[in-house]
Amino acid sequence: MLCGIDEAGRGCLAGPLVVAGVILTGEVEGLGDSKQLSEKKREALYEKIVKNSHYEVIFTDNQTIDDIGLSLALKRSIITIIKKLSPSHTIMDGNTTFGVEGVEAIIKADANIDEVSAASILAKVSRDRFIISQDSQYPEYGFAKHKGYGTKAHIAMIAKHGLSPLHRKSFKIKSLSQPTLF
Repeated sequence: MLCGIDEAGRGCLAGPLVVAGVILTGEVEGLGDSKQLSEKKREALYEKIVKNSHYEVIFTDNQTIDDIGLSLALKRSIITIIKKLSPSHTIMDGNTTFGVEGVEAIIKADANIDEVSAASILAKVSRDRFIISQDSQYPEYGFAKHKGYGTKAHIAMIAKHGLSPLHRKSFKIKSLSQPTLF
């Protein structure tokens, strides 16, 4: 049983890191890298993946990311997924396994291996749904539009309103940094 693993939200300024693992149990047509699919297509595929797989989706909140860092958050998520799904082989998108033994890292696996594509879609849709749900609580930040990524509009809202409880305080935004005076 092959388990594909991918994440969403690694480079965001706000919100959780979401890591998904998928073992497909049936065929799912139209899989691909979640970043290359429309939101409508990802949503439709999400339901098909859930019905045709064993899967696990792990959320790590922004405060935990600030406390332990992204690499350890990813490592813990991968280990949890493997323990819960017990695959015979695991492939993760990217160039590192974050020190987890028995995992194979393949660049562009999310575009080329169905299980990793499915994990990419579950992670992205799960994260997007969460961050959109937070938009009404923090409307001044526009989370529904940028999903917590560092767009110009998002950075402008941080400059105007400061950080929300969803923001990763350990992430430094260069354009908002004060120069060091000597």
